[in-house]
Amino acid sequence: MNKVVGTPMEALADVGDGATLMLGGFGLCGIPEHLILALREKGVKDLTCISNNAGVDDWGIGLLLQTRQVKKMISSYVGENKEFERQCLSGELEVELVPQGTLAERIRAGGAGIPAFFTPTGYGTEVAQGKEVRWFDGRPCLLEQGLRADFALVRAWKADRSGNLVFRKTARNFNPMMATAARVTIAEVEELVEPGALDPDLVHTPGVYVDRVVVARQEKRIEQRTTRKA
Repeated sequence: MNKVVGTPMEALADVGDGATLMLGGFGLCGIPEHLILALREKGVKDLTCISNNAGVDDWGIGLLLQTRQVKKMISSYVGENKEFERQCLSGELEVELVPQGTLAERIRAGGAGIPAFFTPTGYGTEVAQGKEVRWFDGRPCLLEQGLRADFALVRAWKADRSGNLVFRKTARNFNPMMATAARVTIAEVEELVEPGALDPDLVHTPGVYVDRVVVARQEKRIEQRTTRKA
């Protein structure tokens, strides 16, 4: 089965207003940047975005915040985005902050068909508000629900036409688990190869989880750059 589509816009054809999206990446590493640009051009709004962070002011999910296309963020770290901060403090943006390990496990659980799990992380903090608490081995634990999305937008290094994905080094991050936890998974990839060219032992995400593949070269921006005078 050939899952390759021609353009990011074509890959996002059925993403509509109010969709819930998972977007892979950590900082600007491994983000589906061309799919995000296409989302901005498409103009869909009232999006719920599940992502470790919200990009920076002028790249990644930060671009969707500029155009007010995001209604809610479910994230772990959001400290690199002034527009995110402004919208959050003004009440324009709904935010659900989740401890990073809990976020990863909620996504993994969603992909594995596990509706909820208990974790000690967050007990005694604002994260615990409104959540069921049980004690295990003398420790209080919170009930956390698995996460699923309408669409997962992930970034891979290599893919074949059947949708088997290989991620490169730290760009792997949240991408493989998100690929399992959505109704439709769209992979933006650096390099396309023919079926059989990938070593099966090196495939991180089997093609059964991937619905569409689009080839797009990354700019590989630097998230923070500090310089000094020569």
